[in-house]
Amino acid sequence: MIADKFDMPTFPDLITSRRQWIETVLEPWCRSALRRDLLQAEQAWLDIAGRPSPESTLWLWAWSRFPVLRAAGLPTLNETAPVVVHCRDGTVSTGFPDARRSVAGQLWLVGPGGATFGPFSIDEILSVDSAQ
Repeated sequence: MIADKFDMPTFPDLITSRRQWIETVLEPWCRSALRRDLLQAEQAWLDIAGRPSPESTLWLWAWSRFPVLRAAGLPTLNETAPVVVHCRDGTVSTGFPDARRSVAGQLWLVGPGGATFGPFSIDEILSVDSAQ
């Protein structure tokens, strides 16, 4: 059966529908998905999300489950303030997030004197709080 041309969505309707799906389904999924699923999504990201890089969408959305790691307008992790990371195994670490090194769901911190802490898997982190 051929659809009536008046039943077909317009191109602007398709764009609106896709944006709505990204905002209501894809972005919330990224905030709660396991690292293994995020890594799998990264491989198909162009098919799922279009042209935006996984680093500026998928992984940024995933890290937004810890709001202190995000800053409005920044396309990457917020490196401007120290944080305290609490892990499931009881590990607690304090430092500044290292956005360049924190890839594929692994968070790295830079502490006093340039000491590095991590990687902390997104699945193993219970909470991230401001250290200030």
